[in-house]
Amino acid sequence: MRRILEIISDLGIPEEFFIPYGWYIGKVKWDYYKEIQKNPSGKLILVSAMNPTPYGEGKTTTTIGLGDAIRRLSYRSFVCIREPSMGPVFGIKGGAVGGGKAKVVPEDSINLHFTGDIHAVTSAHNLLSALVDNHIYHGNELNIDVRQILWKRCLDMNDRQLRFVVSGLGGKANGVPREDGFDITAASEVMAIISLSRSVSELKERLGNIIVGINKNNTPILCKDIGAQGAMSVILKDAISPNLVQTLEGTPAFVHGGPFANIAHGTNSLIATEMALRLSDYVVTEAGFGVDLGAEKFFDIKCRLGNIRPSAVVIVASIRALKFHGGVKKDFDNENMEAIKKGMSNLLHHVSVVRDVFKLPVVVALNKFPKDEKKEIEYVISELKERNIRVAISEVYEKGGLGGIQLAQEVIKAIEEDKNEFSYLYDLSESYKDKIEKICKEVYGAKDVVFSENAKEELKKIEGWGFINLPVCMAKTQYSLSDNPKLIGKPEDFVINVQGVKVSGGAGFLVVYTGNIMTMPGLPKVPSAFQMDLDDNGNIIGLS
Repeated sequence: MRRILEIISDLGIPEEFFIPYGWYIGKVKWDYYKEIQKNPSGKLILVSAMNPTPYGEGKTTTTIGLGDAIRRLSYRSFVCIREPSMGPVFGIKGGAVGGGKAKVVPEDSINLHFTGDIHAVTSAHNLLSALVDNHIYHGNELNIDVRQILWKRCLDMNDRQLRFVVSGLGGKANGVPREDGFDITAASEVMAIISLSRSVSELKERLGNIIVGINKNNTPILCKDIGAQGAMSVILKDAISPNLVQTLEGTPAFVHGGPFANIAHGTNSLIATEMALRLSDYVVTEAGFGVDLGAEKFFDIKCRLGNIRPSAVVIVASIRALKFHGGVKKDFDNENMEAIKKGMSNLLHHVSVVRDVFKLPVVVALNKFPKDEKKEIEYVISELKERNIRVAISEVYEKGGLGGIQLAQEVIKAIEEDKNEFSYLYDLSESYKDKIEKICKEVYGAKDVVFSENAKEELKKIEGWGFINLPVCMAKTQYSLSDNPKLIGKPEDFVINVQGVKVSGGAGFLVVYTGNIMTMPGLPKVPSAFQMDLDDNGNIIGLS
């Protein structure tokens, strides 16, 4: 690894705008963003995917490897990804720093406590929880209905036991008994706010607009009514600044922000992306899950807020993902052309959404695994090329940036040669019902949208509170284009069922629930934690 001050020097960032966290990690201060506003902006490349499978398609690995490959072509490149949460690290997913020869480093530090951002979000979130309960204990001047407190507590760990709890037991001196619960920190609205704020003033304004509960007159109580936003911003004063690390090949990388990809927008921080664009020729970033959830939110929420125009989209696919969406559940290493043919419908739908709905150049990255059959790869490439879809094989896991040269060249050609008429899916002035229907029909391919009576009532209530003209953040299974995870491939004639809505007043979007989305994951029967240990020299083993 190169020393982080060497990378800072290469980027031309004055040392007064940099906070070192040891030899290889640091923070670029948030206010440096204002210093580089007149710099020319680089090109933004979004890495997305077809609908995820339980086996992973290599989206983060492709993002990092593509950044390295572009740098090998003598351009200034920058990688921007989310911070890993320790819940999945010790649960089933493991780390989130890429894989093989396409990683950000130092991986152990990034996967664990890193610069303390997630701990800061946890503390700021729980400070607000404590202040709400303290307000109620000392007389409840705001007349908060203890049965309608919406603000849970949070923890950066998978723990299903904490999803629903009763707090305040033990008599009058210990608070007011009530139902409560915990979310994982990545699902905290504070995390979404950190990822969308570009200044301290914006941070405080967004924190102040968090809805913590409802009073007995059925109107919302905001964080600023409690008076907590100032103290919360104190805790978050460093967390707002992007974290700078590097890839295995020395490409600079911002690893900052980690909002849940279902009930929030699932991308790295806006300030990190905008800063990177002013410091490089090409910025490679990713959005959680597939095009249907991740890319749509990236365009309609993040790009809209930052007034960012993407230059191209890479859709990651793999032979085993195509087989999975073609109905295969095991034996992925066996040749199965019929399954691949069926699974292609899922990939082609995602390509169509990017190309025809959002009107952006698109390249398919076929993530090659060692046991993929040559015949299968040739079939997928020929099918895509017949439809005038750009495609390149990616071998960044095995070869690092060298294995992504073909992909990098294809992406740069797409940016330079293909038509880019990027547009948002909907106008903010449209009704929430119209926005939701556009997403479900034009992005998911649904036949219709059915709103429950509860969802209709909640929409009416939210609009009555004055929360209008906000973008929509869909909470839906990532495994299917529909709201049923079992409907793989490209389902036909399906209906999306909107079961409920809530407003994230601080983050500034409406969350629409189409299923039972867990905001506090549980651990599997054999968690990744059991594979981890420290050797006698203090080295971490089994963290990947």
